[in-house]
Amino acid sequence: MSPGLREEKLGDVVLGLIRTRADLHRWGAANAHGRQMHEAVAQLREAAEAMDPATLLPLTEKAIASAVRVILRADDSSGIIGDAIRDMLELHAKVVAKARPPASKLVLWMIKFQFDGSQDFFTIDVADYAEALGPDGSAFYRAKLAEIADGLGSEPVEPARFADPKILQQAAQDGHARLLLEYNARRLAVVDRDVEAIIATHTRDRKVAAWLQDTAQALAEIGEVDLAIDWARQAADFDGGHQSLSAAQYWCELLAKHRPDAEIATRLEVFRRWPSSSTAQQLRRAADQAWPDHRDEVLDTLARSPYDAVVFALHHLEDPELAWTLAHDLKLTDARTWSDLADAYEPVDPLGTLPVLRKLVLTDLRDADARAYKNAARRLGRMRALAVGTDQAAEVDELIKALREEHRRRPRLQREFDQAGLP
Repeated sequence: MSPGLREEKLGDVVLGLIRTRADLHRWGAANAHGRQMHEAVAQLREAAEAMDPATLLPLTEKAIASAVRVILRADDSSGIIGDAIRDMLELHAKVVAKARPPASKLVLWMIKFQFDGSQDFFTIDVADYAEALGPDGSAFYRAKLAEIADGLGSEPVEPARFADPKILQQAAQDGHARLLLEYNARRLAVVDRDVEAIIATHTRDRKVAAWLQDTAQALAEIGEVDLAIDWARQAADFDGGHQSLSAAQYWCELLAKHRPDAEIATRLEVFRRWPSSSTAQQLRRAADQAWPDHRDEVLDTLARSPYDAVVFALHHLEDPELAWTLAHDLKLTDARTWSDLADAYEPVDPLGTLPVLRKLVLTDLRDADARAYKNAARRLGRMRALAVGTDQAAEVDELIKALREEHRRRPRLQREFDQAGLP
């Protein structure tokens, strides 16, 4: 088969996998088609290894355009179609880097994809295209962005609730365009490696910790490590909220990579501010051989939260006996954690788990719920297996008998007991 014929066939196969007239408003149909679209992505990736990139580029762009039209009429709650499109966009940037199309043509594609109003789900990163654009292409791209900004005029007043639908639609489109322009300004600041511009565009009005973390990440991207660490610390110190915790984690990651001698002390600081099983485990991992120096403080601090204390001991220290003791001493109430703990503690003391399993069964049966019935029957079967041949076997059977009588008006529960082979 000639190369040209192979390329023509590839286009038929790829676009055939993407395009469809089927009704994709049903979740299952959308998922099935999304998986099919991932097959198309795999075909494109394979072709990118051997095919002339200049020939593959227009096919990739057709695939992206077709995929966007598909997602606009699909229930992509699972994100399968969206992930396929993001994979195509990632591949597009790689193919462009090899194909080196005329910069003006590339710029027009980039502008159209972002601003033509056909979709507002996906973005592209100018940094991925910077080398292919070159100085002239970059200047042309900036000029096009400036044209769009000039066309928007001043920031509009929020439309009245009952304004003309056309006005509302235009306001929404303009608002989205402004967000895209701001995003491009941030990414162009990174492309330019302009520290002042990065800080100005990423911190915005400095009202939320996430924007300070964005600044740190952009500075790290251009190798300004000291500044990145400082901005990450500022974000962590912003307040005690979840965004500051996220920034604190990033701060620690930067230190682990670039300033390892400072990581343990910072992990300890983060744990003290946000004590949890997660921050405790991060401290333990960083401390390594020095973990014994911090163990008592960590366990004492986590004791304020029975859930975190038990989860840390069970899943991170992998010490079911310690977790069992903590769960009882601290009066753990979380049923899911008790269930996990019973599983882990069973090899240590099988009969010792029976009281816990009994409480879990009673919790399962508080409300009428088919899944809970199944869980209760499974746990009771497990209790019988653990108690067989012991003086507790009769007690377990009496419990089952009592539950059957108490819930005799729950036929679904009775069937679950029957299917589990319970007496």
